[in-house]
Amino acid sequence: MRKLFHFDSPADPYVADAAVLTCFDHRIGTVVRKFLKKQGIERADMIVVAGGAKTLASPRNDFEQDFILEQVRMSIRLHNTKRVLVMSHSDCATYGGLAHYKGDRAAEAEHHRTELMRAAELLAKNFPGISIEPYFVTFDGIWELHPAEERKSSLESAKRLRVVS
Repeated sequence: MRKLFHFDSPADPYVADAAVLTCFDHRIGTVVRKFLKKQGIERADMIVVAGGAKTLASPRNDFEQDFILEQVRMSIRLHNTKRVLVMSHSDCATYGGLAHYKGDRAAEAEHHRTELMRAAELLAKNFPGISIEPYFVTFDGIWELHPAEERKSSLESAKRLRVVS
């Protein structure tokens, strides 16, 4: 082996500020990192996979969902995580992109709201006592869902989402 790059990184064990499930789409990477920093999340256990929340809400197969649940379980066990952020984003190819909704951003947001709630409920069922925070990432902001309010509310999706700055 030959060393190609040198850097100094803390080797001490750490407590994760959060586990973060998000999509690997490069277009949202920068905004997700900036959002985490603004939220005070410096040590995140990143779970970055195609579709992000979709892997829990509407997985292609049982393995996909089981794998993500195991990653969250490991973050809790190994890094004492108490908080899980679960994200999906606009124009996600795993959902067929915005074209799947015929360019209707409200329909897309409503579908993602439903998916995020399904993912949050699955996480809450599997990890009681852990804070679950669902977010929808668009190209102009990050929208927060409030799970308790979402279950009660019958307002249109635009009113159920609020931008987080």
